Amino acid sequence: MQINEVINQFLVYIDAERGLSQATVNAYKTDCARYSSWLAGHAKTRMDDITTACIEDFLGSLVDLSASSRTRMLASIHGLHRFAFSQELVKTDVSAFVHPPRRPQPLPDILSVEEVQRLIEAASVGTGDDPVSLRDRALLEFLYATGARVSEACGLDLPNLDLDSQLVRLLGKGNKERIVPLGSYACEALQRYLNAGRPQLKWASSGKPELSAVFLNKRGKRLSRQSVWEVLQLCRDRAGIVKPVHPHTLRHCFATHLLEGGADVRTVQELLGHASVTTTQIYTHISQQRLRDTYQQAHPRAL
Repeated sequence: MQINEVINQFLVYIDAERGLSQATVNAYKTDCARYSSWLAGHAKTRMDDITTACIEDFLGSLVDLSASSRTRMLASIHGLHRFAFSQELVKTDVSAFVHPPRRPQPLPDILSVEEVQRLIEAASVGTGDDPVSLRDRALLEFLYATGARVSEACGLDLPNLDLDSQLVRLLGKGNKERIVPLGSYACEALQRYLNAGRPQLKWASSGKPELSAVFLNKRGKRLSRQSVWEVLQLCRDRAGIVKPVHPHTLRHCFATHLLEGGADVRTVQELLGHASVTTTQIYTHISQQRLRDTYQQAHPRAL
Protein backbone atom coordinates (compact mmCIF):
# COMPACT_ATOMS: atom_id res chain seq x y z
CA MET A 1 0.00 0.00 0.00
CA GLN A 2 1.22 3.51 -0.83
CA ILE A 3 2.78 5.38 2.11
CA ASN A 4 0.72 8.53 1.58
CA GLU A 5 -2.51 6.55 1.56
CA VAL A 6 -1.62 4.99 4.92
CA ILE A 7 -0.70 8.40 6.33
CA ASN A 8 -4.10 9.80 5.30
CA GLN A 9 -5.88 6.90 7.01
CA PHE A 10 -3.71 7.33 10.09
CA LEU A 11 -4.52 11.05 10.36
CA VAL A 12 -8.25 10.35 10.06
CA TYR A 13 -7.90 7.68 12.75
CA ILE A 14 -6.17 9.91 15.32
CA ASP A 15 -8.57 12.76 14.58
CA ALA A 16 -11.91 10.97 14.45
CA GLU A 17 -11.41 7.84 16.54
CA ARG A 18 -8.79 8.82 19.07
CA GLY A 19 -10.12 12.36 19.33
CA LEU A 20 -6.73 14.05 19.60
CA SER A 21 -6.62 17.85 19.58
CA GLN A 22 -6.29 19.64 16.28
CA ALA A 23 -2.87 20.94 17.26
CA THR A 24 -1.67 17.38 17.93
CA VAL A 25 -3.14 16.10 14.66
CA ASN A 26 -1.40 18.93 12.80
CA ALA A 27 1.90 18.04 14.47
CA TYR A 28 1.51 14.40 13.36
CA LYS A 29 0.63 15.60 9.86
CA THR A 30 3.76 17.76 9.65
CA ASP A 31 5.99 14.98 10.93
CA CYS A 32 4.51 12.37 8.59
CA ALA A 33 4.83 14.72 5.61
CA ARG A 34 8.54 15.18 6.26
CA TYR A 35 8.96 11.44 6.74
CA SER A 36 7.16 10.52 3.50
CA SER A 37 9.08 13.19 1.56
CA TRP A 38 12.40 11.76 2.75
CA LEU A 39 11.28 8.22 1.91
CA ALA A 40 10.18 9.30 -1.58
CA GLY A 41 13.60 10.84 -2.13
CA HIS A 42 15.08 7.41 -1.36
CA ALA A 43 12.72 5.55 -3.71
CA LYS A 44 10.49 4.28 -0.91
CA THR A 45 6.84 4.77 -1.85
CA ARG A 46 5.15 1.72 -0.36
CA MET A 47 4.89 0.75 3.31
CA ASP A 48 6.46 -2.62 2.54
CA ASP A 49 9.55 -0.80 1.22
CA ILE A 50 10.37 0.66 4.64
CA THR A 51 12.88 -1.13 6.87
CA THR A 52 14.18 -0.43 10.37
CA ALA A 53 17.39 0.86 8.75
CA CYS A 54 15.34 3.37 6.73
CA ILE A 55 13.83 4.83 9.88
CA GLU A 56 17.23 5.03 11.58
CA ASP A 57 18.72 6.76 8.52
CA PHE A 58 15.83 9.22 8.45
CA LEU A 59 16.35 10.11 12.11
CA GLY A 60 20.06 10.54 11.42
CA SER A 61 19.23 13.06 8.71
CA LEU A 62 17.40 15.36 11.13
CA VAL A 63 20.50 17.35 12.03
CA ASP A 64 18.51 20.58 12.16
CA LEU A 65 16.32 19.30 15.00
CA SER A 66 17.02 19.12 18.70
CA ALA A 67 17.01 15.81 20.56
CA SER A 68 13.52 16.54 21.91
CA SER A 69 12.20 17.32 18.42
CA ARG A 70 13.71 14.10 17.03
CA THR A 71 12.05 12.21 19.87
CA ARG A 72 8.71 13.77 18.95
CA MET A 73 9.29 12.89 15.29
CA LEU A 74 9.99 9.27 16.20
CA ALA A 75 6.79 9.18 18.26
CA SER A 76 4.87 10.14 15.12
CA ILE A 77 6.64 7.44 13.12
CA HIS A 78 5.94 4.87 15.80
CA GLY A 79 2.27 5.86 15.74
CA LEU A 80 2.07 5.52 11.96
CA HIS A 81 3.71 2.09 11.82
CA ARG A 82 1.73 0.74 14.79
CA PHE A 83 -1.44 1.85 13.02
CA ALA A 84 -0.42 0.17 9.77
CA PHE A 85 0.40 -3.05 11.62
CA SER A 86 -2.83 -3.03 13.65
CA GLN A 87 -4.84 -2.58 10.43
CA GLU A 88 -2.90 -5.48 8.82
CA LEU A 89 -1.59 -3.16 6.12
CA VAL A 90 1.93 -4.48 6.80
CA LYS A 91 3.19 -7.78 8.20
CA THR A 92 5.45 -6.27 10.87
CA ASP A 93 6.07 -3.02 12.74
CA VAL A 94 9.57 -2.12 11.56
CA SER A 95 9.68 0.87 13.92
CA ALA A 96 9.30 -1.21 17.08
CA PHE A 97 13.02 -1.50 17.81
CA VAL A 98 13.98 2.07 16.94
CA HIS A 99 14.59 4.05 20.11
CA PRO A 100 14.69 7.83 20.57
CA PRO A 101 18.06 9.57 20.94
CA ARG A 102 19.22 9.93 24.49
CA ARG A 103 18.78 13.43 25.78
CA PRO A 104 21.78 14.93 27.52
CA GLN A 105 21.12 14.75 31.24
CA PRO A 106 21.61 18.14 32.89
CA LEU A 107 24.04 18.14 35.76
CA PRO A 108 22.49 19.14 39.09
CA ASP A 109 23.49 22.30 40.90
CA ILE A 110 26.18 21.58 43.48
CA LEU A 111 27.29 23.74 46.41
CA SER A 112 30.85 23.68 47.65
CA VAL A 113 31.59 22.33 51.12
CA GLU A 114 32.02 25.91 52.33
CA GLU A 115 28.66 26.94 50.84
CA VAL A 116 26.92 23.98 52.49
CA GLN A 117 28.43 25.04 55.81
CA ARG A 118 27.14 28.58 55.33
CA LEU A 119 23.70 27.28 54.37
CA ILE A 120 23.45 25.13 57.50
CA GLU A 121 24.73 27.86 59.80
CA ALA A 122 22.16 30.26 58.34
CA ALA A 123 19.42 28.10 59.89
CA SER A 124 20.29 29.46 63.33
CA VAL A 125 18.79 32.85 64.18
CA GLY A 126 20.17 34.80 67.14
CA THR A 127 21.32 32.29 69.75
CA GLY A 128 19.80 29.47 67.67
CA ASP A 129 17.92 28.12 70.71
CA ASP A 130 14.37 28.77 69.54
CA PRO A 131 12.49 25.63 68.37
CA VAL A 132 12.31 26.63 64.69
CA SER A 133 16.05 27.36 64.50
CA LEU A 134 16.81 24.06 66.23
CA ARG A 135 14.53 22.23 63.79
CA ASP A 136 15.91 23.92 60.69
CA ARG A 137 19.51 23.30 61.73
CA ALA A 138 18.74 19.63 62.46
CA LEU A 139 16.86 19.28 59.18
CA LEU A 140 19.68 20.66 57.02
CA GLU A 141 22.34 18.70 58.90
CA PHE A 142 20.22 15.57 58.44
CA LEU A 143 19.71 16.09 54.68
CA TYR A 144 23.41 16.69 54.08
CA ALA A 145 24.56 13.86 56.37
CA THR A 146 22.31 11.22 54.84
CA GLY A 147 21.57 12.29 51.26
CA ALA A 148 17.93 11.62 52.07
CA ARG A 149 15.19 12.65 49.69
CA VAL A 150 12.99 15.40 51.09
CA SER A 151 10.05 12.99 51.13
CA GLU A 152 12.14 10.61 53.24
CA ALA A 153 12.99 13.37 55.71
CA CYS A 154 9.38 14.52 55.96
CA GLY A 155 8.21 10.95 56.42
CA LEU A 156 10.85 10.09 59.03
CA ASP A 157 9.45 8.72 62.31
CA LEU A 158 11.15 8.66 65.70
CA PRO A 159 11.50 4.84 65.94
CA ASN A 160 13.63 4.87 62.76
CA LEU A 161 16.17 7.28 64.23
CA ASP A 162 18.93 5.75 66.40
CA LEU A 163 21.24 8.52 67.59
CA ASP A 164 23.15 6.19 69.94
CA SER A 165 24.24 4.04 67.01
CA GLN A 166 24.33 7.05 64.66
CA LEU A 167 22.07 5.30 62.15
CA VAL A 168 18.76 6.08 60.48
CA ARG A 169 16.34 3.81 58.64
CA LEU A 170 14.95 5.53 55.55
CA LEU A 171 11.90 4.47 53.59
CA GLY A 172 12.54 5.28 49.94
CA LYS A 173 10.84 4.79 46.60
CA GLY A 174 8.84 1.61 46.26
CA ASN A 175 8.81 1.28 50.06
CA LYS A 176 12.42 0.12 49.94
CA GLU A 177 14.25 0.52 53.23
CA ARG A 178 17.92 1.33 53.69
CA ILE A 179 20.14 2.03 56.67
CA VAL A 180 22.28 5.17 56.42
CA PRO A 181 24.94 6.41 58.87
CA LEU A 182 24.57 9.76 60.62
CA GLY A 183 27.59 11.96 61.19
CA SER A 184 28.39 13.53 64.54
CA TYR A 185 27.28 17.02 63.43
CA ALA A 186 23.86 15.73 62.41
CA CYS A 187 23.50 13.66 65.59
CA GLU A 188 24.33 16.65 67.76
CA ALA A 189 21.89 18.92 65.93
CA LEU A 190 19.16 16.30 66.05
CA GLN A 191 19.71 15.66 69.75
CA ARG A 192 19.38 19.36 70.55
CA TYR A 193 16.24 19.62 68.45
CA LEU A 194 14.64 16.52 69.98
CA ASN A 195 15.45 17.67 73.51
CA ALA A 196 14.60 21.36 73.31
CA GLY A 197 12.86 22.12 70.01
CA ARG A 198 10.49 19.34 69.10
CA PRO A 199 8.67 19.23 72.48
CA GLN A 200 7.71 22.89 72.08
CA LEU A 201 6.52 22.37 68.52
CA LYS A 202 4.62 19.21 69.45
CA TRP A 203 2.49 20.96 72.03
CA ALA A 204 1.80 23.89 69.70
CA SER A 205 -0.87 21.76 68.05
CA SER A 206 -4.44 22.71 68.90
CA GLY A 207 -5.53 19.13 68.27
CA LYS A 208 -3.99 15.77 68.97
CA PRO A 209 -0.20 16.16 69.27
CA GLU A 210 2.04 14.48 66.67
CA LEU A 211 3.72 11.55 68.41
CA SER A 212 5.65 9.96 65.55
CA ALA A 213 7.09 12.46 63.06
CA VAL A 214 10.62 13.71 63.68
CA PHE A 215 10.32 17.05 61.91
CA LEU A 216 7.32 19.20 62.89
CA ASN A 217 5.99 22.52 61.67
CA LYS A 218 4.99 25.47 63.86
CA ARG A 219 1.50 23.99 64.29
CA GLY A 220 2.86 20.74 65.67
CA LYS A 221 2.12 18.72 62.52
CA ARG A 222 4.45 16.76 60.26
CA LEU A 223 6.65 19.06 58.18
CA SER A 224 5.66 19.21 54.49
CA ARG A 225 7.89 19.22 51.42
CA GLN A 226 6.77 22.77 50.65
CA SER A 227 7.90 23.85 54.10
CA VAL A 228 11.33 22.28 53.52
CA TRP A 229 11.61 24.22 50.27
CA GLU A 230 10.79 27.43 52.14
CA VAL A 231 13.41 26.67 54.81
CA LEU A 232 16.05 26.13 52.11
CA GLN A 233 15.21 29.39 50.32
CA LEU A 234 15.29 31.34 53.57
CA CYS A 235 18.66 29.91 54.55
CA ARG A 236 20.03 30.42 51.06
CA ASP A 237 19.14 34.10 51.18
CA ARG A 238 20.59 34.52 54.68
CA ALA A 239 23.81 32.80 53.60
CA GLY A 240 24.16 35.01 50.51
CA ILE A 241 24.37 32.03 48.17
CA VAL A 242 23.65 32.93 44.55
CA LYS A 243 23.37 29.39 43.18
CA PRO A 244 19.92 27.80 42.95
CA VAL A 245 19.03 25.79 46.04
CA HIS A 246 16.14 23.33 45.92
CA PRO A 247 15.00 20.33 47.99
CA HIS A 248 17.39 17.92 46.23
CA THR A 249 20.43 20.20 46.45
CA LEU A 250 21.83 18.72 49.67
CA ARG A 251 21.28 15.21 48.30
CA HIS A 252 23.34 16.14 45.25
CA CYS A 253 26.02 17.68 47.47
CA PHE A 254 26.07 14.58 49.68
CA ALA A 255 26.81 12.32 46.69
CA THR A 256 29.31 14.60 45.00
CA HIS A 257 31.29 15.40 48.13
CA LEU A 258 31.48 11.70 49.04
CA LEU A 259 32.88 10.82 45.62
CA GLU A 260 35.34 13.69 45.75
CA GLY A 261 36.42 12.42 49.16
CA GLY A 262 37.24 8.98 47.76
CA ALA A 263 34.02 6.97 48.20
CA ASP A 264 33.33 4.41 45.49
CA VAL A 265 30.25 4.79 43.31
CA ARG A 266 28.66 1.51 44.49
CA THR A 267 28.71 2.67 48.11
CA VAL A 268 27.18 6.01 47.16
CA GLN A 269 24.52 4.13 45.16
CA GLU A 270 23.56 2.16 48.28
CA LEU A 271 23.48 5.27 50.45
CA LEU A 272 21.27 7.15 47.98
CA GLY A 273 18.94 4.20 47.48
CA HIS A 274 19.35 4.17 43.70
CA ALA A 275 18.09 1.01 42.02
CA SER A 276 20.73 1.33 39.29
CA VAL A 277 24.32 2.51 39.48
CA THR A 278 23.72 4.35 36.20
CA THR A 279 21.66 6.93 38.07
CA THR A 280 24.50 7.46 40.53
CA GLN A 281 27.15 7.84 37.85
CA ILE A 282 25.97 11.35 36.97
CA TYR A 283 27.81 12.48 40.10
CA THR A 284 31.07 11.01 38.80
CA HIS A 285 30.73 13.34 35.80
CA ILE A 286 30.37 16.30 38.13
CA SER A 287 33.52 15.31 40.02
CA GLN A 288 35.49 14.92 36.78
CA GLN A 289 34.32 18.34 35.63
CA ARG A 290 35.47 19.86 38.91
CA LEU A 291 38.85 18.21 38.47
CA ARG A 292 39.15 19.73 35.00
CA ASP A 293 38.06 23.15 36.24
CA THR A 294 40.58 23.04 39.09
CA TYR A 295 43.32 21.87 36.72
CA GLN A 296 42.63 24.66 34.25
CA GLN A 297 42.63 27.27 36.99
CA ALA A 298 45.73 26.02 38.78
CA HIS A 299 48.11 24.63 36.14
CA PRO A 300 50.28 27.32 34.51
CA ARG A 301 50.13 25.66 31.09
CA ALA A 302 46.58 24.31 31.14
CA LEU A 303 45.17 26.97 28.83
